[in-house]
Amino acid sequence: MTQIEAARKGIVTRQIAEVAEDEGLAPELVRERVATGEIVIPHNVHHEFRAIGIGKGLRTKVNANIGASNLHQFLQEEVEKLYTAIRFGSDSVMDLSTGTELDPIRVELLSRCPIILGTVPIYQVCSERSLTELSVEHFFEVIERQARQGVDYMTLHCGVTRETVKRLRGHQRIEGIVSRGGSLIAAWIERSGNENPLYEHFDELCEILRAHDVTISLGDGLRPGATGDATDRGQLGELLVLGELTERARKAGVQVMIEGPGHVPLDQIEANVQLEKRVCSGAPFYVLGPLTCDVAPGYDHITGAIGGAIASAAGTDFLCYVTPAEHLRLPDIDDVRDGVIATRIAAHSGDLVKGVRAAKVWNDQMSRYRKALNWEGMYAMAMDPDKARRYKEESEASGSNVCSMCGSLCSINIDNSSIKFIKKRAAETTEAHA
Repeated sequence: MTQIEAARKGIVTRQIAEVAEDEGLAPELVRERVATGEIVIPHNVHHEFRAIGIGKGLRTKVNANIGASNLHQFLQEEVEKLYTAIRFGSDSVMDLSTGTELDPIRVELLSRCPIILGTVPIYQVCSERSLTELSVEHFFEVIERQARQGVDYMTLHCGVTRETVKRLRGHQRIEGIVSRGGSLIAAWIERSGNENPLYEHFDELCEILRAHDVTISLGDGLRPGATGDATDRGQLGELLVLGELTERARKAGVQVMIEGPGHVPLDQIEANVQLEKRVCSGAPFYVLGPLTCDVAPGYDHITGAIGGAIASAAGTDFLCYVTPAEHLRLPDIDDVRDGVIATRIAAHSGDLVKGVRAAKVWNDQMSRYRKALNWEGMYAMAMDPDKARRYKEESEASGSNVCSMCGSLCSINIDNSSIKFIKKRAAETTEAHA
């Protein structure tokens, strides 16, 4: 029985209870939202870890993409990326490995992974066979293999259909199809003339996922990869298909997330979130970035964090990180760290707007420690305590209770002295009138 099936029967599973405890919510509230599909708990029956929920009323979660490529394949490096993502607060990782020997990489990562782990199965399908040899049998064999290994959620581009591809080709895009999985399936459709097997055999696909309680992340294979392509016919045509498939998956007992556009101008982000929630019946929204401009290679963790903060505040539930290496190369350890931190900043900023209680408690405690010039407390509250401590200790004011920015003109010190003086004068006045 999957999480959504148990929730519909009124059962508070161990995973639901864990999510409720960690989020500070009533277990029954979490159960109700799992039952409606507004919350998902990606937790394969073969992968043991403390459950993490994604969806309505929960803090915005963060994913880090890792994985080897066919040009750069070193298992230990991917393990280090996994540990780095976990250390800096990622809630999920996706193994996006391509090339050879993908099963050993995934099995090793799963054995070490105490958070959610996702994949994009078509990468392995097309690593094992050429695009011209793609078949529904091989596709589903890979999906079931990964499910048995313990993958918690899978990005599956079920909405890339003959009709949606035709709609996209019917108008001029600046950058065409930028999703790797979307481009592979679209190319196969256009060359073979056949329908996407993930769409054509969707019910059979759901049977496999249900057997292992794998959450389906309905991929945005026709997402815009340029801000000038955002919210166009190709993107929206795919979204409408995903809305229909959401209902079919839920009826089949499969949890569903929806993946969202990658490049979106600031003024279109909130509308995109509202569209997804409306069309897909409140399913959790999983967004890459979104990147708000296209001219910052090397700094796209910043463009992604800007868009991510707005998306989170508007109701997005899950942010996929963008690293400084985006559009340029495979991310290294430092890129993973910077991407996770930038995206956590975005998620937290959105959570403050959404009224997530834990976010405000954390935020306010940092402010109190700053008011008290309690440096150890500030380090403890920081997203990256080591960097915060290093910056302070490397300054000429490392032995002082103020930082080197303001020194003797520290506003906090001045204000604290004023407050102390006012209190002392008030006490003396009271004593004099006694």
